[in-house]
Amino acid sequence: MLCLALGVLAVIAFLFRRRICKNKKKPTKEDLKKKNSSGLVAGGEEPMMLHQWQSPRAFSNRYTAWDTQLSEAVPQQEAPGLPAKVQDRWEFPRHQIKVFSILGEGCFGQVWKCEATNLSGNEGPTIVAVKTLKENAGERERTDLLQELQVMKSLEPHPNVVRLLGCCTEKEPFFVIMEYVSLGKLQSFLRSSRAQRSYDNLHGKSGSLTSRQLTSFCYQVARGMEFLSSKGIIHRDLAARNILVSADHTCKVADFGFARDVVASHIYERKSEGRLPIRWMAPESLYDNVFSVKSDIWSFGVVMWEIVTLGSTPYPGLSAQEVMRQVKEGTRLEKPEHCRREVYNIMFYCWEPEAEQRPDFTQLVVLLEELLLTETDYIELQRFPDHSYYNIVSLSGEKV
Repeated sequence: MLCLALGVLAVIAFLFRRRICKNKKKPTKEDLKKKNSSGLVAGGEEPMMLHQWQSPRAFSNRYTAWDTQLSEAVPQQEAPGLPAKVQDRWEFPRHQIKVFSILGEGCFGQVWKCEATNLSGNEGPTIVAVKTLKENAGERERTDLLQELQVMKSLEPHPNVVRLLGCCTEKEPFFVIMEYVSLGKLQSFLRSSRAQRSYDNLHGKSGSLTSRQLTSFCYQVARGMEFLSSKGIIHRDLAARNILVSADHTCKVADFGFARDVVASHIYERKSEGRLPIRWMAPESLYDNVFSVKSDIWSFGVVMWEIVTLGSTPYPGLSAQEVMRQVKEGTRLEKPEHCRREVYNIMFYCWEPEAEQRPDFTQLVVLLEELLLTETDYIELQRFPDHSYYNIVSLSGEKV
């Protein structure tokens, strides 16, 4: 009986399964197309959801390492809403720079005379000056160099400001490529002219500087600073050592390592410590760490004094601490004997205790231009003292 019952159940199950299979419909091509639209790949066509896939693709279920070179060679679409990466027009291939000789160096930086090939659209070699950091430079010096580069990138060319030609910043060491200014620092140029004065051949053409040329130097520096201040730039280290002289005696403001862009506030408050140009600094900068265009005006007055004295060190014979005390008490640099009152008055105007009372660079350009248009020797070089350089007293933390 049990065997008979199992046999009947098996027959019933077989008939039921056959009936279900008969009702099952064979899928058509239309059904396959509908299924593909849900996200599966068929016939080599890509589903819409994969069109935005930017990474490497798998073409089979067998593992193969990604070919990264191939994937990098395929141009990638930018994601919607994100700006495309802009190539920095200032970047220059460092392998196209050939080093000649060193032009100058400080504690952490160096400037080299170099040759750059095919620079700024110029075919062939161009003589340039390349500024870079020494191996012992720290993060602060690195930041200052990049800040200097950013300031120079923001400026269009001006005849009295050193021009940026390019840079190499994709890896270290960083290079800042600038125009080559053949006669070097104004401070050194002025000091070397003292020796020329002593050995001039009175029967031939004189190679020494004239009063008019010295006044012209003051005028050109004022023009360069007028341009920078109009762009919202404060220099913070304006001194004769940071001005360069070209072969045709054109002065160019340089060394923007301390410079800051202060378009919004017009004031910069120093937070970090470091070597400071104390002898060139205004009272508010020395005691309150506040810098502005007006503190640059104070420094310009000291630069005028440097030019008139052919590169002497300001406040001769005084230590940095004594300089700070005397400036606070109202003592100013004395009028050189060979400098007429008209020139010294302009310097003194720059040294007003209250920053608001000092002139701006546009006013200084006008005043110096008026001096240039006269025939009077405002700097009587025949009366220049024959003593050697003033004693330089340098303390730690002072920049001279």
